[in-house]
Amino acid sequence: MPRFLIYCIVFIEGFCSLGAEIIALRRLLPHIGSSIVVTAPTIALFLLALALGYASGGRVATNYPAIVARNFLIAALLVACGLAGITVDWLFAHLQPTLIAYCVFIGGVLCPIAWLLGQTVPILTNLMKHERTGEASGTALYWSTLGSFLGSISLSLLVMQWLGVSAAVMICALGLLLGTLLLHGKKPYALAGSLAVAVLGIATNLQHDAVADTAYAEYIVGPVELAGQDNPRAFWVNKSTASLIDDSEPPNYTRYIKHLRRILLDELDFRDKDILVLGAGGFTLSHRETLNRYTYVDIDPAIREIAEKHFLKEAVHSEFIVDDARRFVASTTRRFDAVVVDVFSSHTAIPGHLVTREFWTDTRRTLKADGVLLINLILDGRLETPYARNMLASIESVYGRCAIEVLHKGKPLANVELTCFASSIAGPTQIYRDEKNPADLDLARSR
Repeated sequence: MPRFLIYCIVFIEGFCSLGAEIIALRRLLPHIGSSIVVTAPTIALFLLALALGYASGGRVATNYPAIVARNFLIAALLVACGLAGITVDWLFAHLQPTLIAYCVFIGGVLCPIAWLLGQTVPILTNLMKHERTGEASGTALYWSTLGSFLGSISLSLLVMQWLGVSAAVMICALGLLLGTLLLHGKKPYALAGSLAVAVLGIATNLQHDAVADTAYAEYIVGPVELAGQDNPRAFWVNKSTASLIDDSEPPNYTRYIKHLRRILLDELDFRDKDILVLGAGGFTLSHRETLNRYTYVDIDPAIREIAEKHFLKEAVHSEFIVDDARRFVASTTRRFDAVVVDVFSSHTAIPGHLVTREFWTDTRRTLKADGVLLINLILDGRLETPYARNMLASIESVYGRCAIEVLHKGKPLANVELTCFASSIAGPTQIYRDEKNPADLDLARSR
């Protein structure tokens, strides 16, 4: 086999194997989030399957091009159909608990792809007869790793951003089919199989009902049934209802947005104030609200156009900054009268770097001396879980005592609204006891 062809094949393998891993992590995001307890096992299992593929490929002794072509064709089928949005959504909708769906997805789709493609370099180095073993394997690994580098960069920063995740799936699948044809293009089964996989992959990926599917999130806008509302519609971000709106005058919004508006406009009587909103959602907090100035910060540059075109059906008259919320509050020199934190990556999951004491300290730095922090959380309605207790303790370790309001007390999961003030001070506390009870003295000092 010509040396150039071998390098092309291992480049395709590297590009598509790491591409499949990145796509898999992105497909998991709407269902189980992107925390370290999700990404670390996924990467580890992918690498384990890749290592097993290396060992399996090293034992192949004959029919080298035919075996690699077969592996590429099977891997292309798994990528095109197994990584399609409709497939992943079906798994997590019908296989419960979520851990079972995760294991089926990893064990039935991602790991087989890694195992099949991992055999490529050990098999094809057998065809590099006129080079030393170290030189042959080193050069092959160079081209494979170069493919992985370019695949990760181009798919995540270019393809997913501009064309969507489904386009990234098809690029990986078509790359593997190209490798199949380069190896065995003259064989009828390779031609027929490649054509069938391409058609099936295109048909499968066209079935996804998302309005947009970017590198950061899946967006869906659709009608919902809400009594007494005029054409209500929801804005779903990664399977989670981010916003609601209807065509009434004035429009109806989701309950927690109305609650935040009431705090800002009625209870705090904000007028001509600067309000920072971390997490754009559907931009409903400032919708047709002209009394104050709003600045939205969201990591996804596409979310504003999607909300304007498909959800609000009108322009957003607020400043929009594309940035990570943590990075923005850590670096900005601007100061705001209020900061609203409404950041979720999926369902009830907040990105881990946006729940720490250090993040809350940075949000306090962005507030004016008399500023207020409003936080929307989704926690258990009774605030009994370790996550709820520790989340509230982390916030109050910076801001002192905050006002806490549970909006749906009868539900297992509820919107929990916190109101914290920059002027508050976190201080020591003591327990009132019959033997030593300074309650009256404390009350007098508090007036």
